[in-house]
Amino acid sequence: MLNLKGKKVLITGSSRGIGAVMAEKMASLGASVIINYANSKKRAEELRKKIEKSGGTAYVVQADVSDFEEAKKLVKSSYKAMGGLDILVNNAGITRDKLLLRMKEEDWDKVLDINLKGVFNCSKNAVRYLLKAENAKIINISSVVGLIGNPGQANYAAAKAGMLGFTKTLAKELASKGVCTNAVAPGFITTEMTDELKDNLKEDIINSVPLGRFGEAEEVADLVAFLASDKANYINGQVINVDGGMSLS
Repeated sequence: MLNLKGKKVLITGSSRGIGAVMAEKMASLGASVIINYANSKKRAEELRKKIEKSGGTAYVVQADVSDFEEAKKLVKSSYKAMGGLDILVNNAGITRDKLLLRMKEEDWDKVLDINLKGVFNCSKNAVRYLLKAENAKIINISSVVGLIGNPGQANYAAAKAGMLGFTKTLAKELASKGVCTNAVAPGFITTEMTDELKDNLKEDIINSVPLGRFGEAEEVADLVAFLASDKANYINGQVINVDGGMSLS
């Protein structure tokens, strides 16, 4: 069984969706967890109470990761609250889906600012603290869309693909300092976002997945928890898909 006892984890964008499930999972394995949100304070506090009721340790910190100074305060506040920082999970992300012909500049900028620049902002500010930890990890939550593209998601695909290059570069820069960096690329996972898809689109997606179903947030959280653990101390610079085989050519 995985053991994250004593690990101190910051998960960006973790008040809902996959991020919230990751926070619950890691807390259940003994980690102290920072629940970060931009706007969903109520949901973040509800998640904190749920984790604490189950015997876990969680703190709530508000920050817009697309703003460098806010990201800096987020990391510093997290370090102080937990008394250290071992794991950074860059999970915060949004979508503004439109075909390129209809996509506005603000749709492009907003997605790149949060989904990609936010990863830089948080990683840049977290490194000084991660270097103090033993077997520290950065785990970037990318997407299968960053590998294979998807109509209507040029902005999202570009940001998620950018995360992969960033991951591999940090893996080379930080490994000698004891920090491993990896990326997880989920496929279509059952969340509030996929619940809103029309039935015919859901069917088309399922037909494109060899396993014939959507993934579950818990399946992503299980992998992230493993990568955060000491069992993954020799895994570095990898992109691991959780997509049911969707990305297979």
